[in-house]
Amino acid sequence: MSKHIKLKKGLNVNLVGEAEKVYASVKFNNDFVIKPTDFHNLTPKLSVKEGDHVLAGSVIFFDKYNDKIKFCSPVSGEIKSIIRGAKRRILEICIKSDDEIKYADYDFKNFDNFSREQIIDALLSSGLWPFIKQRPYDIIANPYDTPKSIHISAFKSAPISVDNDFALYGMNNLFQIGLDIISKLTLGTTHLNLDGNTNSSTTFTEAKGVQINKFSGPHPAGNVGVQMHHIDPVNKGEVVWSLEPQDIIVIARLFTEGKFDVSRIIAVCGSQILKPRYYRTILGTCISNFLKDNLKEGESRFISGDVFTGNKINLDGNLGFYDTQITVIKEGNNPEFLGWAMPGFNKFSLSRSFFSWLTPTKKFDIDTNMKGEERAYVVTGQYEKVLPMDIYIQQLIKSIMIEDIDLMEKLGLYELSPEDVALCEFVCTSKIEVQKIIRNGLDLLIKENS
Repeated sequence: MSKHIKLKKGLNVNLVGEAEKVYASVKFNNDFVIKPTDFHNLTPKLSVKEGDHVLAGSVIFFDKYNDKIKFCSPVSGEIKSIIRGAKRRILEICIKSDDEIKYADYDFKNFDNFSREQIIDALLSSGLWPFIKQRPYDIIANPYDTPKSIHISAFKSAPISVDNDFALYGMNNLFQIGLDIISKLTLGTTHLNLDGNTNSSTTFTEAKGVQINKFSGPHPAGNVGVQMHHIDPVNKGEVVWSLEPQDIIVIARLFTEGKFDVSRIIAVCGSQILKPRYYRTILGTCISNFLKDNLKEGESRFISGDVFTGNKINLDGNLGFYDTQITVIKEGNNPEFLGWAMPGFNKFSLSRSFFSWLTPTKKFDIDTNMKGEERAYVVTGQYEKVLPMDIYIQQLIKSIMIEDIDLMEKLGLYELSPEDVALCEFVCTSKIEVQKIIRNGLDLLIKENS
């Protein structure tokens, strides 16, 4: 039965630089990178070496501890270099693409009649399985598990995030095919969660074979973990899977067209972008072409992903595996007279410290300056204002710090991922790295339960 959940807790941070809903084009860039570091808790083992030629869909590495989970090249071309870090850890696999992409051929005839096992085998063999993530632990799903449900968040509520209604416009048929395939992976319900604050596109509202739910309220209403918490909480011993809408399109293309086509729509946005717009590109692409002659003056922070959970990259960096936006904001290295103590209308605050609270719809140009350093960890009640989950978050964080596994489990760590507490980190007076602490706690549980 469909539900409409109205969230009161949370925080919308209105930023300048939202992408205009038009498609722009740039010259095709031949440099692509796949980073095993995008996949948490993965030990990669290479299937290729430098100089090898691969097709789009050719396996380039796999999970050392589960060789059925494979990772494929997004383009055809030559393996240009393999970059390693400490202890020969694989950091990047760089591919110089062909001018015209050639695809490995996957033939899945009569996929409408495929069983659950056949669909799983197809996704594993084609390298699309890593798009499916699981709770608990927020890692790539274990294909040997049977999830009690599957969740798809049709919208993102983080500041200046990609608009999926626009990105998937006109893809109703492909999206429905992808949903039909994905729904066979669970014996339970497949939930499609829509934005209750707006009128979603027909791509989502006319979807069949799923339970459509709506979520209203401020960020993090669009986080799939928050949605799971209010519809189908994850308890110890249970598994729930999740996917992104654009990844469902990729899966549909695999079965209908027989090729590993990981093209996607991304938003290039942020206060440092001259013309924030949408672009059609391919997973792992170099971001430099999108930013050429499109940057404002001053030192910039380049982010693959959104401002709360994205990863810092260089100007010649690459789009992350799970990311659908490139965000560029001010670096914030310049000292400020009197710092946070200087009043003003252009400063954002959760409290009423600045007069900007008088203009709640104002858009801010926020930089990366932390406005202070890490300090004593005190109880302020700030976390509870922005986390719409029935979890004692501060007590949970302290239990992780002292590595009390029993207390972590009782306080609900299985339901969380780092992105769910990003707002807690943003508003934290003590400047505590809350996302990192949650990740450490999840890693400890993985180790304990393995």
